[in-house]
Formats: sequence, C-alpha cells, structure tokens
Amino acid sequence: MYIKEQIHSHFINILAGRILMLKQTLADLKESGSNETKSTAGDKHETALAMLQIEQANTRAQLHSVLEQMESLLGFNPAITTTKILPGSFVKTNRGNFYISVALGKSNINGEIIMAISPESPLGAKLLGCSERDAVAVNGNIFIIAKVE
Repeated sequence: MYIKEQIHSHFINILAGRILMLKQTLADLKESGSNETKSTAGDKHETALAMLQIEQANTRAQLHSVLEQMESLLGFNPAITTTKILPGSFVKTNRGNFYISVALGKSNINGEIIMAISPESPLGAKLLGCSERDAVAVNGNIFIIAKVE
C-alpha cells in the first residue's frame, strides 16, 4: 500500500472511531434520559432532564460534524496523484508533511508525522495549486514543497 493510501486509511479509521464513540455516547445519554424519566418529579429532576437534553443536542451536533468530515474524506481517491496540490493531496515540505483533506491534526504513520489539514485553512489555501519546488509563506514561515502525491 502506498503512503498516501495508508494516510487516507489511517484518517478514515480515526473518524470511524469518533463516529462509533459519539453514537455510543448518544445511546448512553438516551438510556440515562429514560432512567431519569422514571425518577420522581421536581426541580432537581427537571434540571437533570434539561441537562441531558442539552448534552444530547451537543453530541448530535458533534456527530453531524464528524459525519460531514467522513463524507468529505471518502470523496478523495488516494490512488490519484497529480503534480499540482489539490484537496486529497499528500504534500512533503521543509516544515512537515501535510494531507490536504479535513482538519484532523497530527498523526504518526509509519514513523512519519503527518498533519491532516483542511484546504480552507490558511496553509491549505496557500498550498492549493502549487507544485514541487514552489514556496508559500504563512504567518512568517516559508514552506518549500519537496513532493506532491
């Protein structure tokens, strides 16, 4: 498996884990809510129920966001390589390695630190359309592109 395919698979697995965790959290909150409805009525009960509903809404919003990230990531074909940086490209620079996809942070893949960044991020936006040996400046840092996959 090529490095780009490994990177893509790694970040898919990260998102799949988050989706699973958020779904489990929602199931746990639902069970807590049904246990809470069996409690006696009163201010304390109403407050606890309202807090559970807020927590459920927040968890659903997080799940929705992660599902959107997964949909975006699944839209990239890691087998495609180009000479110009596009969403879905793996880019090696003098200041680190970047997977232009969704903002998922740093991961260690096969001993290399890879940063998954959004194409809408300041660096991602500057890199789009660039090729090997091009340079971009972001926040006073110069990024020289060594390799594009």
